[in-house]
Amino acid sequence: MSEPNDLDDLVVRMAGVGVRRGKNDLLAGLDWSVELDERWVVLGPNGAGKTTLLRLAAAELHPTTGSLHLLGEQIGRTNIFDLRPRIGFTSAAIASRVPGDEKVVDVVVSAGYAVIGRWREQYDTMDTGRAEELLGALGIRHLADREYGTLSEGERKRTLIARSLMTDPELLLLDEPAAGLDLGGREDLVARLSELALDPDAPAMVLVTHHVEEIPPGFTHALLLREGRAVVAGLVDDVLTAENLSKTFDQDLVLERSGDRFFARRR
Repeated sequence: MSEPNDLDDLVVRMAGVGVRRGKNDLLAGLDWSVELDERWVVLGPNGAGKTTLLRLAAAELHPTTGSLHLLGEQIGRTNIFDLRPRIGFTSAAIASRVPGDEKVVDVVVSAGYAVIGRWREQYDTMDTGRAEELLGALGIRHLADREYGTLSEGERKRTLIARSLMTDPELLLLDEPAAGLDLGGREDLVARLSELALDPDAPAMVLVTHHVEEIPPGFTHALLLREGRAVVAGLVDDVLTAENLSKTFDQDLVLERSGDRFFARRR
């Protein structure tokens, strides 16, 4: 995979990155970079290192080996608390921490203080207006005053994506956003993520999934991971082949394409 020479054009740069826990390598020898206008999907089986990769990109983990630059700053030589507000991140771990009685608009607006669960923070009308605008862009503005715990799984996912965009991040990280959704919920979310991916003003994006069916049109690049190592990375059309997927998932797979969507099954 070619690597840009100018770090100013990169939002993520990993060189020889590894993460070790005890005797286990969660990631090993990873070279990977994301440019400002790229939308990446990361695919791989359970235990491939996908969530570890996102936690590195979210400045939640330090690599055991190698170097990691995020938004032009080297991890280990910068204040990560200044860096994190520039990165939007949504995951199941974040979702589990949201109080069920929290108003939807407060789930979103509280991202401005990097807290979950509104307490004594003060927000002005500009803050709440932006939160409502983001909820509207994701089709759930009418739920702004509802309690988070009363939402469907799909509505919760969209609320957390709105939250991740609240600080106008330069990098957006989505860890399995379609997990647990029914067919209708998945297709609605894929369509809305596609709109975001195709917006030239949207941040660089990295989406983790197990399923090619969940890749929104507009995503430009793909990274396939297996056992903590990169199988292949590059443009979506070059990377997503039956051969590469079969190697990644250790199955004899058939890959089909309909328009801008992908579908995989066992041969």
